[in-house]
Amino acid sequence: MILFGCTLASTAFAADDRHFSAVIERAQQLAEETYQPPEESLPQALRNINYDTYRQIRFDPEHAYWQDESPFSLQLFHSGFIFQTPITLNVIENDSATPLPFLADNYSYDGNAAKLKEQDLTGSGHAGFRLHYPLNSDEYNDEFAVFLGASYFRIVGRGQAYGLSTRGLAIDTASPNGEEFPAFREFWMYKPDADADADADADQFELLALMDSPSVSGAYRFILTPGDNTQVEIEAELFAREDIAKLGVAPLTSMFTYGEASRERPDDFRPQVHDSDGLLMHTGSDEWIWRPLSNPAQVRTSAFIDEAPHGFGLMQRERDFNHYLDTEAHYHRRPSQWVEPLSDWGPGHVELVEIPTPDETHDNIVAYWVADDTLDTGESRRLHYRTFTLNSQPEEHALGRAIRTRHGSAAGPGQTDSSASEQRQFIVDFQGGALADITADQPVELDISTQQGEALLPQATALPNGGWRASFRLPDSGQPSDVRLRLTLNGKPVSETWNYVWYPDE
Repeated sequence: MILFGCTLASTAFAADDRHFSAVIERAQQLAEETYQPPEESLPQALRNINYDTYRQIRFDPEHAYWQDESPFSLQLFHSGFIFQTPITLNVIENDSATPLPFLADNYSYDGNAAKLKEQDLTGSGHAGFRLHYPLNSDEYNDEFAVFLGASYFRIVGRGQAYGLSTRGLAIDTASPNGEEFPAFREFWMYKPDADADADADADQFELLALMDSPSVSGAYRFILTPGDNTQVEIEAELFAREDIAKLGVAPLTSMFTYGEASRERPDDFRPQVHDSDGLLMHTGSDEWIWRPLSNPAQVRTSAFIDEAPHGFGLMQRERDFNHYLDTEAHYHRRPSQWVEPLSDWGPGHVELVEIPTPDETHDNIVAYWVADDTLDTGESRRLHYRTFTLNSQPEEHALGRAIRTRHGSAAGPGQTDSSASEQRQFIVDFQGGALADITADQPVELDISTQQGEALLPQATALPNGGWRASFRLPDSGQPSDVRLRLTLNGKPVSETWNYVWYPDE
């Protein structure tokens, strides 16, 4: 077969790495050539359909690939609507790769989409695909991974509902000149083993992808393992076609509209609306840092300097239905997702971008790693990391965790004329981890610092539920205040570091 101009033999390969090596070779060739946008091959009938019509095109589950041969099965997404550039799909079986053709018979066309059956849909191709597996029961193949749009993909574990998204790369996010969105142009999926045990956690699905964009091309290998915490191991070889000012590695994209600490919220019966409520980091110096998310009045970019990080993730820490009351979106089931380097990422920073959003229909949170070593024209870079879903915290996190962030006027009832009315009262409640073994009579102290001004009346207080509360006030300085605090016992941290930036004008 022909792999984007790079010939791959149809006969057996010596090893699976031969396929990946061929994709790497093609990515390198692409980077040495002038960028060519993908050809517009979409039939005219599909170019202008709206969202409602697109939703009426559905893949027929009875046509799912491999469903009678393996615990894994494959379903496809139709092109059209915002998916104007079809991707190419291939299946690797017995060491040979065969294109997976577009078949209109795989889909049902209902309602307004029914008229598409009368059109010539040759060249439609595929917009993306989703993978199924008996995740929650042996009787049903649940969707656990989807690859759809640019370099986006999403995963869920057992009992979880789709929330945040992952991307292959983020380039120049929140930059003045605009963001570039690399896209996976072609995939190769290894046909799953028919002898795989559907109950074994070791079941894995492997696929390869070719990425291209004006600045970079790349070859990716994904090894997906569905389970309680669905995991994806990722290897990538990147080749720069142009200098890249900001290369965002392992980007996670999520939504935060409002939460418990939000001052402004819509007229809505739901107490909270978000896919993630905080950024958690495990630094190279073994510090755990928690940053609650916000929906700011203007774009906010925060950089957390680090070297050789152990990991980071966007977390949905609040998992109680009573804090959302949403029976449709199921925000209490949205997964947290962790990124763990499997190689030394060196010096750089985790970058958090928070974008204003009027409602939950827009993803407005992005987090990724940016290395100090930029990727310039003609250079290459290898990436190796894993990302996985969570319902709680990474196993290595043994410290007390911030479970609540609240703030309000420091003035008490009837004290509107006092000096305290110009101060902001904060409480941060910690629970679990090392705090579970600390009794209320032990000398827990509050270690607190601010980059601007001074925190007033800082104190640590034991709570009746076995947790601990950190409280402090901020004076009305008119300037943002960047606060860091943690609980310590005998000089050693017993909680993660809570970091928050207070903007008095928001």
